[in-house]
Amino acid sequence: MNSPILQLLVLAGIAIFLILRLKSVLGTRDGFEGPTRSAPAPETRRRREFEVIEGGPDHDIVDHVPEDSDAAAALAEMKRIEPDFSVTTFLQGARGAYEMILMAFERGKLDEVTPFLDRDVYETFAQVVDAREQQGLTIEAEFIGVRELTLADARFDADTRRAEISVRYVGELISVVRDSAGEIVEGVPGQSKRQKDVWTYERVMGADDPNWRLVATGE
Repeated sequence: MNSPILQLLVLAGIAIFLILRLKSVLGTRDGFEGPTRSAPAPETRRRREFEVIEGGPDHDIVDHVPEDSDAAAALAEMKRIEPDFSVTTFLQGARGAYEMILMAFERGKLDEVTPFLDRDVYETFAQVVDAREQQGLTIEAEFIGVRELTLADARFDADTRRAEISVRYVGELISVVRDSAGEIVEGVPGQSKRQKDVWTYERVMGADDPNWRLVATGE
């Protein structure tokens, strides 16, 4: 039940929901700009033992995080417990999850993604959706795409086998907010904006449940 294909399908199911996120809950929306690429932070810690191919590092790990980093060591532990786990496949699923969850939030249809949200995250999203409805606000949202996706961090608790992976997104979307009279109070029709988010997903490695759940959002 823990194949990478199943994990990908589950995470892809999360994606339609998170695209058009309000500033107060998710990331920061900027004016249209060219994509930027952040350089990995320098690491001074000692090299970790995480080679899974004799004579060389696991490129499924080092292609995404520095070889000597704590994040690389955490990802290696995840793969030791669950050999079928693939960082690259996880990130592909996380790309789809971002769109699915963001769009569900913008459209006020959180029930569609409840299995993929931590309880605290769900309640935070639900409060915003309820507040919008009480104010008579409606959102017209269109997801343009993910312009940048990088693995920001990874952590692993050996005692509980609980894994956390943080993903940094730069998404592009069109979002127009209208009041009860249909007047635009935020956004410009047809004009896209960049939105920056860092989302953290969590899962117990080796468990029968293949779902990675969104447990934190930030910028």
